[in-house]
Amino acid sequence: MNINDEEIEVKELEKCIYHPVVIHQSSRETEILRIVNEDAYTRIDFIYFAPKYYHCGGWVRVFPEIFIRPSHSDLRLQLVKAENIPMAPSYHFFKRSGECLPFTLYFPSLPKDTVSIDIIEREGPGKNWFNFFGVSMEKIQREALMVEN
Repeated sequence: MNINDEEIEVKELEKCIYHPVVIHQSSRETEILRIVNEDAYTRIDFIYFAPKYYHCGGWVRVFPEIFIRPSHSDLRLQLVKAENIPMAPSYHFFKRSGECLPFTLYFPSLPKDTVSIDIIEREGPGKNWFNFFGVSMEKIQREALMVEN
């Protein structure tokens, strides 16, 4: 690997926020694994854990109206693409409780000076929406999440 390859690798890592700090979230079953803010898009990797209180694991989906915004801003960046999770009205049904589903959502790129974001599936009350408020865009490393299936 030459010097230019190392510089490119470092720049790529600078765009990634792993296990960001979240001020408030409405879904206890969902974790944000990584946020990548590229020039062309913002990618957010999640993992959803089927609740243990459901006999067969339950289901999950995402509403196509989901958006991100810089916290305390009116800017709304609508979902562009979802990977590995169905869009409403479709569902992903789990076979057993405790099972997990990693998925990725893509949005237009955030402004480079964004300090924190909100991820909003549906505004208003409701405990089962994928709503996250005050998601830090700073590089603060949290404990790594171990997943077993």
